[in-house]
Amino acid sequence: MYIRCAFFKGKIKEGMEESFHAHWRDNLVPLWGAFPHLLELRVHREVESDDPESPFPLVMAMKFETRTHIEEALASPTRWESKEVSKKLFEMFEGHVIHTVFEADQF
Repeated sequence: MYIRCAFFKGKIKEGMEESFHAHWRDNLVPLWGAFPHLLELRVHREVESDDPESPFPLVMAMKFETRTHIEEALASPTRWESKEVSKKLFEMFEGHVIHTVFEADQF
């Protein structure tokens, strides 16, 4: 299995926490969940960290069976629509997003 993560590194702009979380939950989760070949979608919200200088207020993880499935998902119209809808999210965020693919073993 392969997990493609989007790590939101930075901070939600002050006073926009509720709007930030409502936007991804209400507008992006339906799109993220519609990616072709998606097996599982998880969204993680940081509660605490041992490194307060490197906050990750949001991590989105998508599980796929193969790397080819990830490539097909990233080439899909759903991805481009989600990028457009994400623009409003980035207006409420100070930082950047790191995309990483992991090979995952489950025990």
